[in-house]
Amino acid sequence: MKFNRRAAIAALAATAAFATPQTVMAQSDDPITFVVPYGAGGLIDGIVRQVADMMTKDLGQPVLVENKPGANGIVGAQYVASAKPDGHTMLIGATGPISLNVLLRPNLTFGLDDFAPVATMLSGPLSVAVPSNIGVDKIEDLVDYANKTGKPLRYATLGPGSVTHLFGLTMAKELGVEMADVAYRNNSSALVDLIGGQAELNFSSPISLLEHQKSGDLKILALTTPERMEQFPDIPTTTELGYPNLVSSFWFGLMAPAGTPQEMIDRVSAATEKAMSDPDLQAQMLKVGMIPEPGGPADLQKQLDSDMTFWGAVVKDNEIVLQ
Repeated sequence: MKFNRRAAIAALAATAAFATPQTVMAQSDDPITFVVPYGAGGLIDGIVRQVADMMTKDLGQPVLVENKPGANGIVGAQYVASAKPDGHTMLIGATGPISLNVLLRPNLTFGLDDFAPVATMLSGPLSVAVPSNIGVDKIEDLVDYANKTGKPLRYATLGPGSVTHLFGLTMAKELGVEMADVAYRNNSSALVDLIGGQAELNFSSPISLLEHQKSGDLKILALTTPERMEQFPDIPTTTELGYPNLVSSFWFGLMAPAGTPQEMIDRVSAATEKAMSDPDLQAQMLKVGMIPEPGGPADLQKQLDSDMTFWGAVVKDNEIVLQ
């Protein structure tokens, strides 16, 4: 058969005309950028960069990490919400930057419907810790201590509307005691005051408290998980102690701008889940007190729905509004 160059060109043009945007994007070699709404160098930033490297090899396409910190994650989230929904810009979403900001800030320029869930990545528990010198060994003892002193239990937070702030409100209601939140710029300052007696409670991640517990400066009463964590086998959970309403954690996941083609979401989701399931990476996360949570869009949507119910009730009951 004689090759007809003009006919071949016409056929290619017709194919391109009827090609779907998803097909074109799936074949694109343009980088995928993960926007981290925090500064560089932190624990989560390091994990995300490892995941990006693994996904680059798996997808055969560059996966980059860009830090856009500011305004409790709003800067990074807003950037992605307004990005072109072509699958090349995605957000490392989390409890604070997404769920809590949406619940607490009526003037926010984005909402949950501006994002499409892509994948779950990891979560971290809170701990219920007290200074050793107040003589509290169990959660029940906190009630007796509060009644004995007649003063509110002071607990450290990372600011109004943070997970630690809202968890403290939840705990006060559950125990039926008065509690007072004290905001700190960082966890180190909060621990100094806890050990020094200027606070009675701290809800930091357990890994940051272990050395202080070993030295006898504080005691971790419980972790806010349904089941004991293998890296902290001697620390009971709020559930097993009879407080299932005090189960709480902070999560991180991958989100895309709303309208991103499903084919691109599925492709990136599968690669993310594969990376997060890597045994070596999971071992690293467990070592620093994190819980690997590899999952797809449905899993992240379930987490978002849970946040709206659980944290939404706390925000509504306490009439909290942030600008």
